[in-house]
Amino acid sequence: MTSMHRSFTCIVDGEEKNVVDGVLLAELDMELQQKIKHDFPDSMLADFICFDHLLQYRLEKIDKMILEKHRTNKHINNKLTHILTDKSFKVVNVNKHQRESYTFGQKIADTVAHFGGSWGFIIVSICAMIMWIITNIFQLFNMHFDPYPFILLNLFLSMVAALQAPLILMSQNRSSDYDRLHADNDYHVNLKTEEEMRVLHAKIDRIIQKDNPDLFEIQKMQTKMLGELQKQVNELYNHQKIKNSN
Repeated sequence: MTSMHRSFTCIVDGEEKNVVDGVLLAELDMELQQKIKHDFPDSMLADFICFDHLLQYRLEKIDKMILEKHRTNKHINNKLTHILTDKSFKVVNVNKHQRESYTFGQKIADTVAHFGGSWGFIIVSICAMIMWIITNIFQLFNMHFDPYPFILLNLFLSMVAALQAPLILMSQNRSSDYDRLHADNDYHVNLKTEEEMRVLHAKIDRIIQKDNPDLFEIQKMQTKMLGELQKQVNELYNHQKIKNSN
């Protein structure tokens, strides 16, 4: 009997099989060996298993890989979905929030501060002081209500400065609140983005380090199965050829 027609006993069902109808356990990868060893504790590396039963072990291995991949991807996707739908912090439109929260006094303070820090205020103030001084020096329109050294003018200027200062401070406080709200908003946006990027990196690392090798392992297994099938086809062809020649 040639080596191609040697018979082996399948460890699973005990049937006699041709050498091309199966493989020795030593030829399998470690994971398949351990699985078969678990089901048949007395098996040895020199034992034989036919392709029909080996196919079931290989399909179980592929199903296990697919299930593990699906479970891991589901966990990562759920984590990413939780981050994307997290409502614990809502991004605030700062400008809209500021406009809607303004009180009447705060609006006045902002208007006064905006006008007080403009060239318009300076020009109006200079023109008013010049008219005031000219009117009282030359007694225009027969008016002489604040003679030199213009004590009443100094009083009005002091009152304007005294009132303008707290209004400007109120507006600056509003600007500080605006900046704090912006900073808080940016912090939470950056924190949420960082969480999303971390999960996406984990997903990409999973694809590169685990999913791709698993796909290559499945392709390798498929290639082996095709090679084993080709051996069986060749054996059948040779057997038929010998039979016809006789």
